[in-house]
Amino acid sequence: MLAGGRSSRFGEADKLAATYAGMPLLHHPVLRLAEITGDVVVVLAPDGPEPPMPPGAPVRFVRDRRDGEGPLAGAVAGLGAVHRELAVLAGGDMPTLSTTVVLEMLRVAVEASAEAVALQDGDGFRPLPVIVRAAPARELGHTLLHDRERSLRGWLRSMRVAVIDEATWTGLDPGRETFRDVDEPGDISPA
Repeated sequence: MLAGGRSSRFGEADKLAATYAGMPLLHHPVLRLAEITGDVVVVLAPDGPEPPMPPGAPVRFVRDRRDGEGPLAGAVAGLGAVHRELAVLAGGDMPTLSTTVVLEMLRVAVEASAEAVALQDGDGFRPLPVIVRAAPARELGHTLLHDRERSLRGWLRSMRVAVIDEATWTGLDPGRETFRDVDEPGDISPA
C-alpha cells in the first residue's frame, strides 16, 4: 500500500490520518487488504512516523529510500518486502477499495500470463489498484527508476497488462467505489 506521498492537494501534512467514516483514512484500505492477505506492506516516506494501525492488522512498514522520487519508487520499495508471487498495490487514500473486485483481479492474475492486472476506465486503465507479479515488476521498476521514470502508468506501460473490462468489474462494484480516492479535503466526506 502506497502511503508515502506528500498530500500536496490535500493541504494538510498527514492526509492519511484524517477521519473518514469514523476512522483514519489509511485504516480503510489496510483493513480491506487484510481481509484478503495476511501480510499488508505499507510504504511510508523516508522520515515520517509510523502511523497507528488497526488492532490486529497484519501490517509491516517499509520506507521509500529518498523523498520525492514518486509512486514508482514507493511501489518498488514495497515489492522489495513481498515474498509472494503476486502483490496487490493500492493507495493509502483509497478508502472504499472493493475486496470483491480485488479478488476478481487476483483470479485473473492467476489465470493470465500477464505481468499485471488492472481495471478498465474508459479507453484506458487505472494504475491503482493493480496486481503485479512481484519479482519481475520490482526488477523492471528498478530499471525504469534508473532511467528516471517515476510514474506507475509508465511502469505499467512497460508490462503485459490484463485489463478487466468495465462491465465485469462494475458488475461487482456498481458504484465504482474501488476508484474512490481522497485528494482534497472535500473528498473526505463519504458518499
